[in-house]
Amino acid sequence: MGRYHRHGVESTAAIAGHPLHHMLVTLPIGLLIGALASDIAFRVTADTFWARGTLWLLIGGIVPALVAAIPGFIDFMTIDRVRNLWISWTHMIGNLTVVGLAAINAWLRWDDPVAGAQGIGLWLSLTQTALLFFSGWLGGELAYRYGIGAIRDYSPEVEQFH
Repeated sequence: MGRYHRHGVESTAAIAGHPLHHMLVTLPIGLLIGALASDIAFRVTADTFWARGTLWLLIGGIVPALVAAIPGFIDFMTIDRVRNLWISWTHMIGNLTVVGLAAINAWLRWDDPVAGAQGIGLWLSLTQTALLFFSGWLGGELAYRYGIGAIRDYSPEVEQFH
């Protein structure tokens, strides 16, 4: 087995070395993907519950996405290595675009969730979800390939298992 080495960069927006951005992104990802699932359920069943549900999933995804963006932006601004990677810029711009699309999507549904779901709402949900998958993949690259947010401590206890 290979030796266990960490060549990462600690997050500057962290609690006890654990990066806040990594922890906070899970909620908006789930809610925004859930909005697409709810849109599909509305198309399949024509039950207005799903149209209303999509609106609330969108709103529920936008708010924590903006909260998760704060520690992500702190890391972006305070870690030179992050700003020097094209993946970081693409990840940030992609996520902001997702939030913008979700906001437009929610706005189109605000007065009448059913009409919004029957218009371009489904296409916006598809687009934002596809972009979210791509941007999430880039975030995974930053975390796992480039070690952004890694805890730099070397532990001999960990070494014995590898």
